[in-house]
Amino acid sequence: MVPGAALAAVTLKGRTTGMPKLLNPVWNEAKDPKANRYTFREPSPTVRADVRALVGYMPKELCVVALGEKGEPQKTPRTVVISGGRTSPVTVVVAPGQQIQFENHDPFPHKIHDVGNKALPPVEIGAAKTRAWTPPGPGKYEIRDQLAPSIRSWIVVEPKAVASAYPDRQGSFALEVEAGTYTLQGYFNGEPVGKTVEAVVKPGPDQQLLREPVVVGEAGGPSAEAGK
Repeated sequence: MVPGAALAAVTLKGRTTGMPKLLNPVWNEAKDPKANRYTFREPSPTVRADVRALVGYMPKELCVVALGEKGEPQKTPRTVVISGGRTSPVTVVVAPGQQIQFENHDPFPHKIHDVGNKALPPVEIGAAKTRAWTPPGPGKYEIRDQLAPSIRSWIVVEPKAVASAYPDRQGSFALEVEAGTYTLQGYFNGEPVGKTVEAVVKPGPDQQLLREPVVVGEAGGPSAEAGK
């Protein structure tokens, strides 16, 4: 942040590119015949291979984060909804000390936990119930569910995380930040992806445009390789 900067919030609008290169590993897990979870039909010769690719759903899987000098937790909990065998959002990036509230919107229970059961032990969340949790410190926490194997999401605690947003299907996003200098980074599957973009936010006007896109996926990158 710039010393002496105004405290009024500014809406920084931008866009992401490279989203089709991001592949969620959940789909590969589902293809394992031993999992007995999905049956994939034979590819249709009239449908292009790139269209058949099971790419991530950006509005809840790609998190664009503004990194500053130091992030502060929000006063209200960050909500993660459990519904239909997934979580919304899938990747959450927060500052240390941020409380997370898991909300079960399904008519049956879930038993979420972190991989290793050290930070978030498995505790049943009944239908229409919630569970509050504050990650113990910086790092990546992979969340799974003992009762629903399709649930796989990530909570990333980043000390420099100031604000985050999820782009729409066209890649457009908006971040609410104060005047200052930030590094914008995309996060997918709990990991930083693509290239960072520097953004200088001025005290005014209230809405400002990021001229350079945030590139989140490139051919041959780690996310693309994970989906092969």
